[in-house]
Amino acid sequence: MTDVTTGVPASPAPTADAAALRQTLARVRAEVGKAVVGQDGAVTGLIIALLARGHVLLEGVPGVAKTLLVRSLSQALSLDTKRVQFTPDLMPGDVTGSLVYDAQTGGFVFREGPVFTNILLADEINRTPPKTQSALLEAMEERQVSVDGVSRRLPDPFIVAATQNPIEYEGTYTLPEAQLDRFLLKLTLDVPEREAEVEVLRRHAAGFDPRDLSAAGVAPVLSAAELHAARESAAAVGANPDVLAYIVDLARATRTSPSVRLGVSPRGTTALLAAAKAWAWLSGYDSITPDHVQAMLVPVWRHRIQLRPEAELEGVGADAILRSILQQVQVPI
Repeated sequence: MTDVTTGVPASPAPTADAAALRQTLARVRAEVGKAVVGQDGAVTGLIIALLARGHVLLEGVPGVAKTLLVRSLSQALSLDTKRVQFTPDLMPGDVTGSLVYDAQTGGFVFREGPVFTNILLADEINRTPPKTQSALLEAMEERQVSVDGVSRRLPDPFIVAATQNPIEYEGTYTLPEAQLDRFLLKLTLDVPEREAEVEVLRRHAAGFDPRDLSAAGVAPVLSAAELHAARESAAAVGANPDVLAYIVDLARATRTSPSVRLGVSPRGTTALLAAAKAWAWLSGYDSITPDHVQAMLVPVWRHRIQLRPEAELEGVGADAILRSILQQVQVPI
């Protein structure tokens, strides 16, 4: 089984354009690495989300570079990014925008909210009430917002990179299942290994300022046109019927697992297909294999299943259940 942080061997004879785009995306990883240390898997996951037109939920304790990661990726991709600190008093209009009175014209005009950007960093999204959380739903699903009966399109590309703290629950609001299901991936950012943490300190000792990415040498290496071409190329990756049936069998196994109260929905199977296509394309394949499905299954489905109370009491996690299902479901040859 292949892990997204290690890669898989490329298939022979990729097209020149696709190969060049993959090389450019590899340079994006290198640029992000100038600012962020020890989070290669999360960088790859964010790139996969961009290719698959999906949103990402980043979970980790404070101080593991979740915000810095998103800002660095935006700079390397020449994309606009805006940050919203979600708080208990945040209103929906503070995210989507609202109508304001214009004294010069004597009428109301729409003032765009921070959601009108390419990458929206929704910091600590679980700290705001459900009413404001739900304001993101239309934006995440439809790529538009509706204010006063008028729908307004969001820029393309547009993804939400939301962060939440997994250990602090006081003053937080659990994300509704409808919103969780809109996230293509849930990525966990762990505390870096000792060597990586030493490297972080070495850079800070040498004068690294996380608020000045240009001084750190993070430079744009991918244009909007190249990102669009990469998306189109990834979407064209094939999937034979046996692999499609394998994805469905895995989803059905989550619905019958004795530890799972609510299994993966059909939306979850399409999300896994999209992520597997993106990962296969990044790896140089023109068709997805069971390896690509297995590599993406945990980050795509870990937030889409609900465990039974007895499983939670026993300390069984979603990741362990999904890995067990991977071992049980027959792999197509």
